[in-house]
Amino acid sequence: MSKDRVYRLKNGKSPVMLILCSRHTRRKPLLYFDGKSRRELRYAPNQKTPFVDEQDEHAIVEPVIFRDGLLRVELENLILQEFLSMHPDRDIVFEEVDNEKDAQKEVKKLDLEFEALSLAKELDIDKLESIGRIVLGVNVDSMSSAELKRDVRIYAKNNPEDFIGSVDNSDISVKNNIAKFLEEKLLTLRNEKKEVYFNLKNNKKRLLVIPFGQTPIDALHSFFKTDEGINIYEELVDKLD
Repeated sequence: MSKDRVYRLKNGKSPVMLILCSRHTRRKPLLYFDGKSRRELRYAPNQKTPFVDEQDEHAIVEPVIFRDGLLRVELENLILQEFLSMHPDRDIVFEEVDNEKDAQKEVKKLDLEFEALSLAKELDIDKLESIGRIVLGVNVDSMSSAELKRDVRIYAKNNPEDFIGSVDNSDISVKNNIAKFLEEKLLTLRNEKKEVYFNLKNNKKRLLVIPFGQTPIDALHSFFKTDEGINIYEELVDKLD
């Protein structure tokens, strides 16, 4: 359908001026596959087609310029619209503005944000602490419940998809308990935090050596997934205050 069209640079970029490649070169190939072969493109407003093999010897090439991140092309300039529709940088460097599509994305974003905030509001204190300690990386023991709720809800609002995923992630709760094992000294780190030891009344043995590149919590999390580790994990959970 013929209409005025607006194009914008992707990722919110808006330089004062950006010149889009308007002719094929070895350094910057400008080719379009028409289903049979790869054909050279060239924007020449005095021609009837953007394909070089269909243009005559009088083609006058002009630059295609985005100003402040935008390019407006009136319906009368069908050659430029066709050229941009075939340009290899379409949907990579630039895209056509589609208000309906943008609105759909915004509605989806708002729905996801609403879902995340609603979910955050219903979380019990244990789940709030798990997300605060493991996902946000905050010291939940020094925070009031109101501060924790605030920080979790801000995270949910700004990162709704990640937040929803973390609520359903059972690993978060396990890692939270591991952090508690260390905080309550049921387990201790020794030898420059490279080894984990039991710190129980009748057990001071070494539990494991932390593999290179892993954090203590990640190493313990992997261990507690093993057959041996599951039983130890359950015993330690029973000892938490």
